[in-house]
Amino acid sequence: MYRFAIRTWRRVFITMPEFRLSLTRARDGEETTVSVIEKEVVDSVSGIESPGVRTGLLAQRESAVANLAAGVQNMHPAYFAMVMATGIVAIGCQLNGLRLIAIGLSYLNVGIFVVLWTFTIVRATVFPRNFFNDLIDHKRGPGFFTIVAGTSVLGRQQIIIFGHYTAAIVLWFVAVPLWAGFTYAIFTGFTVKEDKPSLAEGIHGGWLIAVVATQAVSSLGTLLARQFPTHETEMLFFSLSMWLCGGMLYIWVISLIFYRYTFFRFLPSDLMPPYWINMGAMAISTLAGANLILSSSRASFLTALLPFLKGFTVFFWATATWWIPMLATLAIWRHVYKRFRLAYDPLYWGAVFPLAMYTVSTHQLAQALDLPFLLWIPHSFVYVALVAWLATFAGLLWTIRGLRVATKGVAL
Repeated sequence: MYRFAIRTWRRVFITMPEFRLSLTRARDGEETTVSVIEKEVVDSVSGIESPGVRTGLLAQRESAVANLAAGVQNMHPAYFAMVMATGIVAIGCQLNGLRLIAIGLSYLNVGIFVVLWTFTIVRATVFPRNFFNDLIDHKRGPGFFTIVAGTSVLGRQQIIIFGHYTAAIVLWFVAVPLWAGFTYAIFTGFTVKEDKPSLAEGIHGGWLIAVVATQAVSSLGTLLARQFPTHETEMLFFSLSMWLCGGMLYIWVISLIFYRYTFFRFLPSDLMPPYWINMGAMAISTLAGANLILSSSRASFLTALLPFLKGFTVFFWATATWWIPMLATLAIWRHVYKRFRLAYDPLYWGAVFPLAMYTVSTHQLAQALDLPFLLWIPHSFVYVALVAWLATFAGLLWTIRGLRVATKGVAL
């Protein structure tokens, strides 16, 4: 009987100093200690207030704090893709008459944004080594661009849904220096680091988040240009330059990704959700171009470039459209043919974002080029994006629930 009590306690409180001390005494032959262990186990099962119950609750709290600290320490920098996805789904709902959903998602997105920024600041200050190691890691480093893109998308959300230009201006002035800092820190780090992965191991669709961040800054800057009458021309020129820069960056990166697709062995585990950014980067480039077209009458240099703007914007949209069947086929190959397990991963937010961005960009393109026959696409695609967002959010809640159950199990 005593032996059973000791084994039970060892399994439950193996990491607790109090247990290790009690077990040592029990092994030394102190029968009274064994009796205390047995009584505490019985009391904890019956729910009677006892030292065992208090110790269990303390262990539960300590375990929860330890899990939170570990989560912050190892938090993937691409988690801001959740802000990107939620914000652009909200905008898509707003443009397609689903205002109540848009408002609800917008308020939720503000909360997500604050929580993620809090965790990021804590991680940078408490775990600086993890933070800066990720910054120059070929797989995780590009995820930092989701901070820039998420901040810019949230600013656009404030304008489209609530008409809050002041909040959008603040967010844009946060996003621009972040874009510059991450761009040159990450790519300089990739260039000068001595130990580098092979192309097959290092390149992935998440690299195109750098394009998304660049175009998100351009798109928001174009919307805000009217708020600075004395500097409107300069802001529009800056937005144009960012749009062109993002387009060139896409050409560089997608060339490497397509080369990796076709000339290296490709496993189901290699097809990570951020590969949908192949399409999303072109969709947001379409959105940024359409915004410039709609603002062309406000700057003479944009009027002169109007044929070029229209041509390249359609080029970006056509490329985004081409990617959709390709990526859908690869997803079927991964999960149906290869039976790769579908489980929640924060990177799946990087797959939700392109679906919603394609919705919004097509709506904007139809408006900019007066192509009403395209409007059936956003009217239908918004529901695809909404279902994808709900499925990913449900996966997040299920994961959190699993962690809470596991934490409680430690103390019961």
